[in-house]
Amino acid sequence: MRYAICNELLGGRSFADACDLVARAGFEGIEIAPYTLAEDPGTIDIIAARGIRRIMRDAGLACAGLHWLLTAPAGLHLVHPDPDSRSRSWDLLHRLVDLCGELEGDVLVLGSGKQRGQTEGVSTAEARGVLRDGLGRLGVSCERAGVSLLLEPLPARITSSINTLEEARSLVSDIGHPRIASMFDFHNCEDETLSWARLIGKYRDLIRHVHLNDRSGGFPSLPELDPEQRAAFAAAFRTLRTIGYQGWISLEVFDVDEPAETVLHATRSFLSWTEDQSGSGVPATEYRTDRPPDP
Repeated sequence: MRYAICNELLGGRSFADACDLVARAGFEGIEIAPYTLAEDPGTIDIIAARGIRRIMRDAGLACAGLHWLLTAPAGLHLVHPDPDSRSRSWDLLHRLVDLCGELEGDVLVLGSGKQRGQTEGVSTAEARGVLRDGLGRLGVSCERAGVSLLLEPLPARITSSINTLEEARSLVSDIGHPRIASMFDFHNCEDETLSWARLIGKYRDLIRHVHLNDRSGGFPSLPELDPEQRAAFAAAFRTLRTIGYQGWISLEVFDVDEPAETVLHATRSFLSWTEDQSGSGVPATEYRTDRPPDP
């Protein structure tokens, strides 16, 4: 497994300074929110992308991928009833796929709950069909760029579209393209009924990226974690190793008051702790669904 940081944590710094800080803290990659690079990420051309790639390389980092894909510019929505708004949104995703390829990233994480949820005048079936067809076409672009597009399950309080890994699996299966899959976010599991470890085991074929955070959306700091969360994290990371997960573990946090240096070093310490955990873990095949919800 490789460790990365989502770069919006490092706002206020130049991209070069952010990369230097991440590398000095012991991380291997940086995951980029395109809106931090340009007001309209669709305007980032090949020359600019190569400059960004050079900065990462000079710091000794790899690009873990892109996320927060549709935050900017304003007015984007993948299933909007207005054809122009819908077209602009999908066009930007195709440009971001190319950008990710230029940056030598691995994945694009499609969260963007507000930009993919059902809107007035669009039925649930129609919205799902638009996502299915649009992501299917996007898979062709992903194949050309050598990246994957990952549909992120988000809680129902955030979006009406794709709230669980099971729903993500259903849509990904309908699309049927090898470059379209899903990912796991520790914080965004509130609509799930299985524990972190069992979710990872059950959906191991679907999970190609992991966002790390605690249940409140903060960074996992060992002194602050209660025994129950420690045990849950330990089981989840043992399961990741059991299934042979080799992708990125990328820290994504929200509303952090602590300095970035504190967050980075606390997270790296937490990750070292997970590496030291022993025990059999949860076997990847052990995920009965005919049982009460796990804690």
